[in-house]
Amino acid sequence: MTFRPRSLLQRRGNAMHLDQFLLGAFVYLAAAVIAAPIATRLGLGSVLGYLMAGIALGPSVAGFIGGSQGESVMHFAEFGVIVMLFLVGLELQPSKLWELRMPILGLGGLQVTGVASAVGGVAYLLGADWKTALTVGLVLALSSTAIVLQSMQERGLMKTAVGKSTFSVLLFQDISVIPMLALLPLLAAVTQSEDHTASMISSLPAWAQPLVVLGAVASIILAGRYLMRPLFRLVAATKIREIFVAFALLIVVGITLLMQQVGLSAALGTFLAGVVLAESEYRHELEMDLDPFKGLLLAVFFISVGAGIDFGLIAAKPMMLAALVAGFIVIKLVVQFILAKLYGMVTADASRFAFLLAQGGEFAFVLITFVTGLGLLGVDDAALLVAVVAVSMAFAPLLMLLDEKIIQPRFAAAGEAREADVIDESGAQVIIAGYGRFGMTVGRLLQANGFKAVVLDHDTEQIDVLRGFGYKLFYGDASRVDLLEAAGARDAKLLLVAVDDRDKVNEIVDAAKKNFPNLKIFARAFDRVHAYELINAHVEHQYREVFDASVQMAEDALVALGRHPYEAHRAALLFKAHDNELLVQAAAVTGDREAMVDIFRKSRAEINNVLAADRSGRSVTSESAWQAEDRPDA
Repeated sequence: MTFRPRSLLQRRGNAMHLDQFLLGAFVYLAAAVIAAPIATRLGLGSVLGYLMAGIALGPSVAGFIGGSQGESVMHFAEFGVIVMLFLVGLELQPSKLWELRMPILGLGGLQVTGVASAVGGVAYLLGADWKTALTVGLVLALSSTAIVLQSMQERGLMKTAVGKSTFSVLLFQDISVIPMLALLPLLAAVTQSEDHTASMISSLPAWAQPLVVLGAVASIILAGRYLMRPLFRLVAATKIREIFVAFALLIVVGITLLMQQVGLSAALGTFLAGVVLAESEYRHELEMDLDPFKGLLLAVFFISVGAGIDFGLIAAKPMMLAALVAGFIVIKLVVQFILAKLYGMVTADASRFAFLLAQGGEFAFVLITFVTGLGLLGVDDAALLVAVVAVSMAFAPLLMLLDEKIIQPRFAAAGEAREADVIDESGAQVIIAGYGRFGMTVGRLLQANGFKAVVLDHDTEQIDVLRGFGYKLFYGDASRVDLLEAAGARDAKLLLVAVDDRDKVNEIVDAAKKNFPNLKIFARAFDRVHAYELINAHVEHQYREVFDASVQMAEDALVALGRHPYEAHRAALLFKAHDNELLVQAAAVTGDREAMVDIFRKSRAEINNVLAADRSGRSVTSESAWQAEDRPDA
């Protein structure tokens, strides 16, 4: 009967463990729910909110989270990065990934090599031996995939040229972790007592290991192309959504385990699987089902990073840590800006590229633990390096805000245009050039009625603001024939020109007329004279930006003066029709002042006669006796 007390103790222990787990889950979820809305409302972005929540709840402040429990949560939350890369892969079809091969290999290789060399060189000059300097350079060359992708998605930068370049560099960094893990043991000053790279293939001969790795990658590609689709079809046929979600998570977890067994990056494997499934008919359903898991896991990850910052070390060596963080960020900014300029980016894009990547990365924590076990870093140096990476990650959203709010507007004011976005939309019936106060109204009404439109604008600040509200639009000069071509001008039905620049309207109209004669053009006219120019350019549909509003005001004024709403509305319609005829007549004699004056004198008499005849020949009957709020355009 002695088993009962032990069983009772076990149950109590399990209950206490469950209580701790539930309390921890409650703290993390409450932090995410509270921090993200507050930070977003303040314009700081959700990432910084999560980091600040982690700092407040961590062992250095409130002590609610951290320690060994925090490390376990961090390992769990890193799965969010893996899910995120799987979803990013779903957005990239293999053909698009092939288009990025040059930025991935070229710019990505330059960024890792350049930053590692610069940081390592400075570390060597400060007294580190060459092995430690090279190790520190490689660790700090990486950037935070989670922070950068999350921030780019919030700012609508993923489809832009600089967004694609930044993503290419992040992808190369994730791939580069693999050769780093192979290179660093060769630098080790001591023989590691534990095999940190142990995997399923570590006991195989050296010649066989690459074959197994290639086989694992090939199996992912082949399974994604020929096996997963039929399986998805079977699962979808059950019409049980939770089973579909479970199967999607099963794929991600299975690939993660496979990649770990062959010594590859789990993030790389799941990204590759996402790319293979990008052409699947279940792509959108996968995105919708996994996106909540990704968002929640990333929130926990950022909270864990904030909680992991060692403020005891910061308090003990504040000046040293501040100098190291500032020096690291400055080095990374300078090197990445120079590389971006050498790679052909305009100054505005080069600045944004440099600021996006100016922080340490998640895989840096993995590498620091790895090299500490190898003896390449001492325990104190490793703790200091962890603090540098964590603090730089905490400052990353602030650096992006600095670029977005202060530096980018200066480039815009100086006339420094960024590189045009890569337009990846197809099948649109309408192209809208200009999405300000005029074009947005037109676009919203068209899209609300189910018509797909490709929106182009050349105002960087306007684009960044609207993307923050969820609008999808592309940066670029719509007078460029290649940009119109990319937007689908060959197949679209309408081009709506609504830019806030009279000369630019004429340029866009001229380019479209010459190169896309079948494209029907609707153009914004700034005034009557501009309307003459558009008519003479054979634009049949031109809209004076204040004309309709002015006529509407006159109609309402007639009602206020005692005219019946029906009579006032008829007068407005007759006036508009007469004025449009007058516009065409006057456009034909532009430059002939005497003829123009003669036309306007006659027109004033004609419109007076027309309106008088209309009033005398018609009475307001009960059939037409609606009120102002009932009229068709009210």
